[in-house]
Amino acid sequence: MNVQGNTSGPSRLTATLIGSIAIILWGTLALLTTWTGKIPPFQLVASTFAIAFLVALTKWILRRENPLRHLRHPPIVWIFGIAGLFGYHLFYFIALKNAPPVDASLIAYLWPLLIVVFSALLPGEDLRWYHAAGALMGLGGCALLVTRGGALSFDLDHSWGYAAAGLCALIWSSYSVISRRFASVSTDTVGWFCGGVAFLAGIAHLGTETTLIPTDAGTWLAVIGLGLGPVGIAFFAWDIGMKRGEIKLLGVLSYGAPLISVLLLIAFGGVPATLTIGLACLAITGGAVVASLGLFTGKGT
Repeated sequence: MNVQGNTSGPSRLTATLIGSIAIILWGTLALLTTWTGKIPPFQLVASTFAIAFLVALTKWILRRENPLRHLRHPPIVWIFGIAGLFGYHLFYFIALKNAPPVDASLIAYLWPLLIVVFSALLPGEDLRWYHAAGALMGLGGCALLVTRGGALSFDLDHSWGYAAAGLCALIWSSYSVISRRFASVSTDTVGWFCGGVAFLAGIAHLGTETTLIPTDAGTWLAVIGLGLGPVGIAFFAWDIGMKRGEIKLLGVLSYGAPLISVLLLIAFGGVPATLTIGLACLAITGGAVVASLGLFTGKGT
């Protein structure tokens, strides 16, 4: 399944730090999305991924690179990349439309835990107790965040939404871990993945939604911000982190994304600060510390 090519790149530590940038940027996703108003979901996906593609295209032009050189990959690479990015967003929206948002969000956020578990199947990787413990602590903190400390009440009437949320978690964790098997595929290729996702989302939008053209600068800035940050730079940074970084540690650190998201919403007045959020902060931070114990014991991660 490996694709042969140039395998040079940043060091493991540098790649991990770059991958962490994606987590920070994903933490801005909720706030920026709330600022996009009533733009339909697939229109938003198409717009933001188109911006991400234009960012990559601009980089190629400025560096006088031929964009077509990043198209020369076997079909499996394109199926993997576009299906991973588009499939996650497709099932995420299906989940939110067919199940309570709190329940769907918690199920979808199983993907960091699955990354930690699935990474043990990769060559040269293993699963230690502190990886699992840290991931479970992070999941517990995430559960506190999305439920606000309340109880979950799963209803079989929403089973299709729950299944879609589960597929979200499975698709994104699989995409992330399998990226390691394509380590020799240039991260620039993600730019074309984004172009493919924008195209598919555009078709889905035209077939199922009514186009809404923003009339104020704030909404346009939010859309551009999404395309540059959590949809743009984030996916390129994550690709580097998954291919060359400490994959299990990045999996656990991913629970920081919903934490950053809530903290930003608090800062901008969208969510009140509560004891539950404080406990979630401790659980997620503690989980990250536990998962990184290998860095301090000399055993790696």
